[in-house]
Amino acid sequence: MAAMPDLEHDAPPSASSPSPPAQIRRSLHLAFCGGAVADVLLWRRRNAAVFVVAVATTVWFLFNWSGYNFLSFMANAVLLLVAILFFWAKSALLLNRPLPPLPNLEVSDEMVNKGAERVQVWLNRILDIGHDIAIGSDRKVLLQVMMTLWIVSYVGSLFNFITLVYIGVLLAITIPAVYDKYQDHVDQKLEVAQNVVLKQYGNMLSRVQEQSTKRKKTQ
Repeated sequence: MAAMPDLEHDAPPSASSPSPPAQIRRSLHLAFCGGAVADVLLWRRRNAAVFVVAVATTVWFLFNWSGYNFLSFMANAVLLLVAILFFWAKSALLLNRPLPPLPNLEVSDEMVNKGAERVQVWLNRILDIGHDIAIGSDRKVLLQVMMTLWIVSYVGSLFNFITLVYIGVLLAITIPAVYDKYQDHVDQKLEVAQNVVLKQYGNMLSRVQEQSTKRKKTQ
């Protein structure tokens, strides 16, 4: 009888062989607590996102280039709204028409509790960061805070408050959407930049320690 071929060596590799684990993508929609705000920031509601950009641009133009003052503008807007509602209500009573469709103007306990919970979460995050810097000696967190504060200080010296708010709105409406689309590439570049900055920071600390030890020896 002819010898059977060795199937174990001649068979091609199985298609079900385990592949390298893929990098897990972070869900920005869940990070922003979902809902309508997350949809607008990630441009899943394009009409609402475009409306936010248009309103921010209009407000920035009014206050930055037209010479309007924020307090006087808000006071005049509220005055106009109150006058319109007052005359609408009076004319509705005289002409037997329906009153202005105003909602129930009150703040519920549920809204207050939700707002307090969100503020508590953000305050706890800030306190945790301060604890990591002061006691934990986390160089990564310290470097991130220092860079963020320096950037805010530098940008704040170049623009006025209205322009800063406008830039913040544009960044908030564009950066999350871009990061959600190109998350893998951005994470790779940020990791490389972070390693370089941490390396330079470690070299600077080592130089400072060497200089301090030399001074102690000379004394």
